[in-house]
Parts: sequence; C-alpha cells; structure tokens
Amino acid sequence: MSIETLALPSPGVTAAAGFRASGVTAGLKASGTPDLALVVNDGPSQAAAAVFTTNRVVGAPVVWSRQAVSDGVVSAVVLNSGGANVCTGPEGFQDTHATAEKVGAALEISPGDVVVCSTGLIGERLPIDTLLAGVDVAVEALSSDGGPDAAVAIMTTDSVPKTAHLHVDGDRGAWTVGGMAKGAGMLAPGLATMLCVITTDAVVDAETAAAALRTATSETFERVDSDGCMSTSDTVTLLVSGASRAVPDPAGFTAALTQVCGELARALVADAEGATHDIAVTVMGAETQDAALAVARAVTRSNLFKAAMFGNDPNWGRVLAQVGTVPESVAAFDPAQLDVTINGVQVCKAGGAFRPRSEVDLAAHREVHVLIDLHAGGEVVTVWTNDLTHDYVHENSAYST
Repeated sequence: MSIETLALPSPGVTAAAGFRASGVTAGLKASGTPDLALVVNDGPSQAAAAVFTTNRVVGAPVVWSRQAVSDGVVSAVVLNSGGANVCTGPEGFQDTHATAEKVGAALEISPGDVVVCSTGLIGERLPIDTLLAGVDVAVEALSSDGGPDAAVAIMTTDSVPKTAHLHVDGDRGAWTVGGMAKGAGMLAPGLATMLCVITTDAVVDAETAAAALRTATSETFERVDSDGCMSTSDTVTLLVSGASRAVPDPAGFTAALTQVCGELARALVADAEGATHDIAVTVMGAETQDAALAVARAVTRSNLFKAAMFGNDPNWGRVLAQVGTVPESVAAFDPAQLDVTINGVQVCKAGGAFRPRSEVDLAAHREVHVLIDLHAGGEVVTVWTNDLTHDYVHENSAYST
C-alpha cells in the first residue's frame, strides 16, 4: 500500500472524486472578500457524519445541522463567513432554514440534507437576502476543482486558507481523503474553534464514518488549544461520495482521516492570531490518557507560560506550577519526580533545576517542544498551543469594530 500527501496548495475538498465546490463573494463582508462557500456531494453515496461544539450556547446553524446529519445523509454543505448567526433568536433559525431551503431548491435536493455553517461576529443577524442571492452565485460557480476557492471563502481572521488531502493506493483500491478548515482564534476543545469539511471518495457507510470521525477529531482537533476559548459554531462534517468504488478497512480509513485532520489542526495552530511560536506540550509517563490530557491542557491554557514563550524565556517553573494545579484524583504523580525538557534540553529533573535554561534558544525556532515526564505510567499525549503576544491582544480587542 502506498500513501501520498501532495504538496500544498491542496485541492482540499475537491481532491476526492465525486465532489464539486465553490467560493464566492456574496457581499456579507464589508471588505468585499469571498464569504460564501458551497460543497456538493455528487455521489453515488450520500453518507455523512459530523461532530459539533460542546458549548451550551450554539448558533442556529449548529442546531439545524445536528438534525440534518442525524440520519447519516448529507448532500451539501453551505458555509458563510461574515457573521456567526449565534444568539439571534427565532429569526436567526429562520435564516438558517431559509438558507438550507435555497440550497436545496437550487440543487434539487432535500433541504434536510443540507448542513449549514456560519462564522463571524456573534449576536447580529445575517443580511439574509444578500446571503440567499449569493447561493445562486455559488451554485453557478460549482466545479470539480473549486476546493481552493471554497477554503478562501470561509476565512475570517485567518491569514491563509487551510487545505489538506491524502491519497491511498491499497490492496482494496485507490481512494482519497481531502479537507478544508478555518480558524485562527478561539481554539479550544471540544473541538478546536473552526469550521471544517472533509470529503472522501472511499466506500464507507455512515456508521463507520461517524466512528472514524470521532476518533480522528479526538486525537487532532480536540488537542489544539490556542487560547482556551470555546466557540459556539464548531462543526466538522465528513462527506462520503463512494466514487472511487474502493472499500478500505475501517482501521485504514480511520488512520487516513486522522492524518488529514492532523494536518488541518496543525495549520490552525500555525495561523493562530498573532502567534510567533507553535508550541507542542507532550506529557509522558502518565497513568491514563485522560491524566496526560488534563496535565497538557493545564499547561497550554496558562497565560503566564504562554507569555514566557513569547518572551523566549524557557521558564520551566511556570510549567511545573501548572502541572501542580491538576488534582491527584485526575492525574497521579509525585511532584518530586517531575522532569521538564524544552527543545531537547532537560531544564528540570526530579522537580528541581537541572541544565541551565540559557542552553535553550527559543528565538531560533518557531516551534517549541515541551516534554513533561510524570513518571507515573506509560501513556503519552501531545497538545498544541501557541504563545500569547501583543498582536493577539490587539486583534481580539478590536475584533467587533
């Protein structure tokens, strides 16, 4: 079996056979940049799965789309930037319904098989007439190579579009997984704050797709934690066309899906608002995966730690301070046995200073790797985050204006 990841820019959602996509300017953004994307599954299969934010405050598109995907069938996904349609009351839900109805009528499919996604400012209604007129433009622009355009149209504070794909040529035939994502802030489990559409031309039923997607997102998007802020709109949708006629084994499909999700998740961190460092916090020697994850998240959500990374200061004391906030009932460890290594230099051993922190040159590399050894078991987890910068504060202080 051969696996090939082609160089960016990737076709994204149109890398797999059986899909068309478009990205157009409907006029939802004052900037006049593209703001409406459409992804259509031409089959023969219409199987689908999705995962959503666990925030209790959600947008009308999430409410609609949870129901739309509940039967495991989705024919199209329509996504707009320029407004989140969150906290907009019954009228906001009507706008989402009208959007699905418009897409359904234009494509001659059931509105109930249309997933709707929106991203942007919370609390303001979308200009629905502008949006619905844009749907007509998006339908006209659909093409089998429209993936890159769709990826641009869903961007908000992103500085670059995010696409990835993987081609697998195995014993059971050749097939592809492709995807696009947006997100550059409010990145925190569960899910990372984003919209994401993933497509595949493999033959996979809805139940297998759902199980694979849950596994893939739990190991990738849910291990990205930029700023500890959970979105109201997170949606990851997997569309299955079956156009390749190849039937992968479930484990192989899950592995490929996880690889594509991982590439997209890393792209989110790399484009985090104002970041100068991408930081991988790996916790090893944990008793359980949950314990390792709890410790990693305690560190990645520390503003003191993230500010130190921005200042190129390998301050291992701030790491240990955060590790110590995790209750013993969640993660067992002896504080006197903790080790910390930063970019290959073990600065802390057995809970105390070891090699001089001056040996760590954080300024030389964008990526920072922090390794924490609990010496309490055999489980290992990595969570990606980024540093806390002046630019992040500025961008988010001015976001609504």
